[in-house]
Amino acid sequence: MKKIIVIACISLLIFSCSSDDNRTNNPNLPSIGFNHTVNLDLPGFNSLKFPGNAEEIRIEGVGIKGVVIYNVDNTLYSAFELSDPNITPSDCSALNINGIRAESNCGNDNVYEIISGQQLEGEGGFPLLRYQIRREGNILVISN
Repeated sequence: MKKIIVIACISLLIFSCSSDDNRTNNPNLPSIGFNHTVNLDLPGFNSLKFPGNAEEIRIEGVGIKGVVIYNVDNTLYSAFELSDPNITPSDCSALNINGIRAESNCGNDNVYEIISGQQLEGEGGFPLLRYQIRREGNILVISN
C-alpha cells in the first residue's frame, strides 16, 4: 500500500510541474548567443560601480543592437537588449537611453524602463529582452 502511495505522489509531482515550453518567444528578435565581460576598473565603466547608473555597450557581437547595463544596488545588475522588442531589427530599431528609460527611434512612442524591462508607453506589449548578468569581483559577465 505504501508503494502505491509513494508512486502516486511521485507521479503527481512529475505531471504537475509546469514547463516553459509554451512560453511566448518574441517573434521580432532573433535568438543570439554571446558572452561578454565588463571590467569595472576600466574608466569607461567606472559609473557602474555606483547604484542608479547605466552604461551602454554597442559592440558587434554583443546583443543585437547592443546591451544596456544598470546598477541597481552594487549586488544586483540588469542587462537588456537595446533593440526595440516590438519592432523587427532595422536601421531605426536601436533604442536610445535617457536616464532609466530606453526610447524608440522608429517614430513610435515605445518607451521602456531599463531596471525591469517593462514597456511604459507605446504599442506592442513585449518587454525588453533580458540578458543574464552576474558580478564576479570587479567583473560583470553578460550572456545569453
